[in-house]
Amino acid sequence: MNKEIKFTDNAIKQINYLLSKKDKGSFFRIAIKGGGCSGFKYDFSFEEKPSNEDLKFNNIIIDKTSADLLKGSEIDYATDLIGDSFKISNPQSKSSCGCGVSFSL
Repeated sequence: MNKEIKFTDNAIKQINYLLSKKDKGSFFRIAIKGGGCSGFKYDFSFEEKPSNEDLKFNNIIIDKTSADLLKGSEIDYATDLIGDSFKISNPQSKSSCGCGVSFSL
């Protein structure tokens, strides 16, 4: 997974920080779900037990369908005027909403 999806140092640091506040052995899940104003949205959550189908990168898990939609993406964690958030630069998205949370393919 790490060759197809790139994580910046800032993203890894933030994920590790968030996981440090959870139960030991928890995972950070990145998923793409239907919804949002552009058709799809990124979803971030925590899980204690990944499924056998999940792709794993250290303590990060992504289901196979979402991983296919994230191929070539860079996941970053940025601080800007509207707040701190994960930012995904996805070359497969054709358009995104103004807030950057949802996108279309």
